[in-house]
Amino acid sequence: MPQWAPSMLFICIAPKSEAVSLFGAVHIRKELKMNNAEKNIGYTFKNVKLLETALTHSSYANECRKESNERLEFLGDSVLSIIISDYLFKHLKNINEGWLSKYRATLVCEQSLNEVAKKINLSSLIRLGKGEELTGGRKRASIVSDAFEAVIAAIYIDAGMEFVRKWVIDLMRDAIDIVVSGHGYADYKTMLQEVFQTGTTGKVTYRIVSETGQDHNKTFEVEVLVDDMPKARGVGHSKKEAEQNAAHAVLKAIGKVL
Repeated sequence: MPQWAPSMLFICIAPKSEAVSLFGAVHIRKELKMNNAEKNIGYTFKNVKLLETALTHSSYANECRKESNERLEFLGDSVLSIIISDYLFKHLKNINEGWLSKYRATLVCEQSLNEVAKKINLSSLIRLGKGEELTGGRKRASIVSDAFEAVIAAIYIDAGMEFVRKWVIDLMRDAIDIVVSGHGYADYKTMLQEVFQTGTTGKVTYRIVSETGQDHNKTFEVEVLVDDMPKARGVGHSKKEAEQNAAHAVLKAIGKVL
């Protein structure tokens, strides 16, 4: 059995003690950050882990081996859709299905959600990887809107549908009023569909031309086709953004938008 000198024993113990202190400091900082996030969002979680995950972008998750917010975003997208659909259905009784669909599409698009998220300063709360932070990810509408949908899912799981319904409508009421009044953000894909589709002709489809960059910093190039004929291309940091930009390019070329 080896004989340990006192100095050697001290060397073995001291780092462990320091590590415990460091862990405690990190835990306190993390707790304070989540408390600030809850204040911004306006809800105190019973399971704060849900909030942490909702605010964790895939770039941070990859660097720190954490769970990303992608699964929560998937759920939040559906929860948001049913909340907005239900609200429009109940409050706009004389509006037909076509207009209700347009209103919903405009309200849940990336640009709209990005603007709504500014009310709770959501972009400052998102946990990003170093590379994404350096390339301006905190200002990307796709990242912020995805995090917003993830937060919706987290609240839905933690507090239930009725609470998250009220939270969403309270936060988006101004946006809803703007869109219903005929203003708001243009949904270029819907506009393009209306311009070209008549009966069995004018079928509008989209296809990915290229996909570049790392998983946390993708760039998509999408081509829009009308009756299988290429019309224009668009680029974006998400498929949705690229498709909207491609549709906008066609509408601009035919003089429908500026």
